[in-house]
Amino acid sequence: MDVLTLYKEAGAYHEGHFLLASGRHSPKFLQSTTLLQYPHLTEQIGQALAAKLMEGGVQADFIIGPAMGGVTLAYETARHYRRGGERVRAIFAEKDGLGGMKIREAFTIQPGETFIAVEDVLTTGGSVLKAVRAAEQAGATCAGIACIVDRRAVDGPLEGYPLVSLTRLVFDTYAPGEVPDWLAALPLQEI
Repeated sequence: MDVLTLYKEAGAYHEGHFLLASGRHSPKFLQSTTLLQYPHLTEQIGQALAAKLMEGGVQADFIIGPAMGGVTLAYETARHYRRGGERVRAIFAEKDGLGGMKIREAFTIQPGETFIAVEDVLTTGGSVLKAVRAAEQAGATCAGIACIVDRRAVDGPLEGYPLVSLTRLVFDTYAPGEVPDWLAALPLQEI
């Protein structure tokens, strides 16, 4: 699966000057909500993530994503993921108003359950790690993290959690005080 082609076909790949959710600046941006609005593309992504997780032997009782971007992705990945042939559920973590995330009261997590946290594009991992911490506080154990695109400059686990991605696309990013002149000359788009 050529993930970048899917983003381009959906009109979800952009070039310019972007302020990312991480606070870093980038000349390229992947707008996953644009991609994930198309059920046939979302299904392909969910199938591919679930297959890669199962092939890697990652076992979990549920899939969690950070709201809002990870809700659809968690659902679609869970729809295709099987643990020992059994289906799993999809839940999400939402902002708690204090800088972290919480699990909605309607979701029940049993102590000792395992989970996989999913994210669309991983730049620093901040959002998905907040979802991980919320599920861990409810008594579950993280079996791994999965994402569509890993944008991190460093390959490998994320804070000790195994990481599965469909692709690695390392776009340059810059801290606010390190933005090069050529990028600073372009209109800034906050996303």
